[in-house]
Amino acid sequence: MFAMSVPWWEFVVRGVVVYVFLLFFLRITGRRQIGQYDPFDLILLLILSNAVQNSMNAGDNSLLGGLVSALTLIGCHVLLAHLTWRYPRLARLIDGKPQVLIRGGTLDEATLRGERLTTDDVHAALRAAGCLHTHEVERATIETNGQITVVLRNRDSSRGLPPPAPEARDDAGT
Repeated sequence: MFAMSVPWWEFVVRGVVVYVFLLFFLRITGRRQIGQYDPFDLILLLILSNAVQNSMNAGDNSLLGGLVSALTLIGCHVLLAHLTWRYPRLARLIDGKPQVLIRGGTLDEATLRGERLTTDDVHAALRAAGCLHTHEVERATIETNGQITVVLRNRDSSRGLPPPAPEARDDAGT
């Protein structure tokens, strides 16, 4: 149960290599796969975890080996979180930058392709934000976590009406 078939440091090295590989792999697959799990994405992640298990533990099924591997992965995650907080350029490299999908009611097809999104994905986010058509949207952005943020146009200005006048304030500024 506690006897390991390989030295402890080999678990650490294997864990770091697998962590970096998966981080790179998940980063190049796009934000949709990270931020929005549909059944296909969840199954893929579960199968990935099973596929890399033996590369991390070298066939060792000891309790101590599993704990060393788990601590290594947690340590990598904590270290990367600290480094991306400390160095914004690294955070942009790891997380990417938010991308505008709709600007002024116009859908950006090139950004959709780059983010591996379909128009159905965008329309689902629009419906969740309470609108049905892209022309109702001032801006829709896919955030670094995969969520799509929608900012609706001012409905009065979209109909050609002037915006409402600001409320009058008394001398006290209230």
